[in-house]
Amino acid sequence: MSDIEISQRVSIPEHEIEWQFIRSSGAGGQNVNKVATAAQLIFDIQASSLPDFYKQRLLAKSDHRITPSGKIIIKSQTTRSQAQNRELALAQFIELVASVNRVQKKRIPTKPSKASQKRRIEKKKKRGDVKSMRQKPLV
Repeated sequence: MSDIEISQRVSIPEHEIEWQFIRSSGAGGQNVNKVATAAQLIFDIQASSLPDFYKQRLLAKSDHRITPSGKIIIKSQTTRSQAQNRELALAQFIELVASVNRVQKKRIPTKPSKASQKRRIEKKKKRGDVKSMRQKPLV
């Protein structure tokens, strides 16, 4: 068994990932009805050998693939090949786990320029003039 590399310093033993192969949903004829090509990856965050930093960040992340019980469930059914679906699910998993290591740049709020404020007010006045021209005159 080999390790799945998340980053240069972090890797996960392959036995920590559970695989289930199920039938794909949707159209596809007999192939869909007979062959279990969809791959479902299940990974328990709490019971893993990930560093605590990764565990905390993953559990705090709001992603539909992370269940409230702390498991990552990724389903891939885009191709007709079980092996390709397995690779796609694994790539999504690696991307999800690696995403918590990146720190987002803090946004520095800026003020609109005087010129942009002036343009905005002029547009509003023009629009108001157009609307006032549509009204029936008062008699």
